Amino acid sequence: MKSAFTPNRPSIFTFSVEAKQIEEYKSFTEILHQNPLWFINCLIVHIPMASFHSFFVVIIISHVFIPLYFSPIHGNTDVGFSINLIRKTSPQAFPVRGLSAMSETPQSPVGANLGHYLMELSIGTPPFKIYGIADTGSDLIWTQCVPCNNCYSQLNPMFDPIKSSSYSNISCDSNLCHQLDTGVCSPQKQCNYTYAYASASITQGVLAQETVTLTSTTGTSVLLKGVVFGCGHDNKGGFNDHETGIIGLGGGPVSFISQMGASFGGKRFSQCLVPFHTDVNVYSRMSFGKGSEVSGEGVVSTPLVAKDDKTPYFVTLLGISVGETYLQYNGSSENVEKGNMFLDSGTPPTILPTQLYDRVVAEVKNQVAMEPTVDDPDLGSQLCYRTKNNLRGPMLTVHFEGANVTLEPIQTLISPKDDVFCLGFTNTSSDVGIYGNFAQSNYLIGFDLEAQVVSFKPTDCTKNT
Repeated sequence: MKSAFTPNRPSIFTFSVEAKQIEEYKSFTEILHQNPLWFINCLIVHIPMASFHSFFVVIIISHVFIPLYFSPIHGNTDVGFSINLIRKTSPQAFPVRGLSAMSETPQSPVGANLGHYLMELSIGTPPFKIYGIADTGSDLIWTQCVPCNNCYSQLNPMFDPIKSSSYSNISCDSNLCHQLDTGVCSPQKQCNYTYAYASASITQGVLAQETVTLTSTTGTSVLLKGVVFGCGHDNKGGFNDHETGIIGLGGGPVSFISQMGASFGGKRFSQCLVPFHTDVNVYSRMSFGKGSEVSGEGVVSTPLVAKDDKTPYFVTLLGISVGETYLQYNGSSENVEKGNMFLDSGTPPTILPTQLYDRVVAEVKNQVAMEPTVDDPDLGSQLCYRTKNNLRGPMLTVHFEGANVTLEPIQTLISPKDDVFCLGFTNTSSDVGIYGNFAQSNYLIGFDLEAQVVSFKPTDCTKNT
């Protein structure tokens, strides 16, 4: 897919998440389209440039801080907050129910279903609940809005800006509109936007500001005023009817963390994602500001790597061990490039450059005492095994710079259908890999944007209350 607004940057993806990297000085577009292995529409979304900004509605991350042109969204406070992640199939997701208290920080539900974690938040006055895909790989936060004549079907009602007393369109003459590469002026002088995902998904609408309400784990409401977001009036692509939009949690200057700054006791956040096999009623958790620090026994940390593309959280992968067998990233003793992988909560599988992926697959085959499945067209070229019992695969260790992260089979072997277990990895022609949310599960992962480190702590996220 070639984005209409990025004519010089082709979007390239084929079935097993083939991605081409664009020159270092440009941001690259990442796409994840429908993959028959996962039976889901996975979005790895990314089209930001240094001057391409996103809009915030609810959560996370940092950027090269380009000056923002709106008032602070709240007063300073040293109290952090947490949000819950809900599964799309959870009874908590539809119909909406109240949040359960979890700890001393604010929160908003988000859950995992078929590869995606959904975040619940309220926008507008009076508050109106929406459910967006929690995505640390993109910046724009948007939801489907009335009128929506060319949109995908959703179960919940769509947000109607006319019914909100706090909604305001952003003028095309404002600096906010000019900061957005795709912002164009409508006949009504509104800032219209187009934001495309390489999966051929796209949202078009009006850039606006709204009040966002989060519920703290203590039951206290946290009000964020003047949040910039996309009110989507023309949206299509690989979405299902549980998803009302996307919550971009990347590092762009108009992201949640950039707008929030250090007001909640520090520019940091953490997440603890439950594995997908667990009860859909069990929450995952994201925490922001004070109280989101990851510390204690078993914590390992790796530096964040700054690049021209500010949205992804880049880290450096040195290699992967399958059992006791170490496989170096580039297959030789030469130094690896810094920032050759980024963490993405919106991408289920871990995506490795082909030369490393092939060696990992070969070693897993060597250590699993049974023959892979080769007769199931639904599984494509993925490494899968057919067994009625849980597959006992090897332990994998992901060697980041300064941090060895050990993965149990529950984090690496995924069951896309009955009696089948598949390696939760796939390949890309790009030199940059993606650390997906399957591998991130059952780890408390902290992003400290002031110290510029990511920390990992083995955690049973089903008990992370």
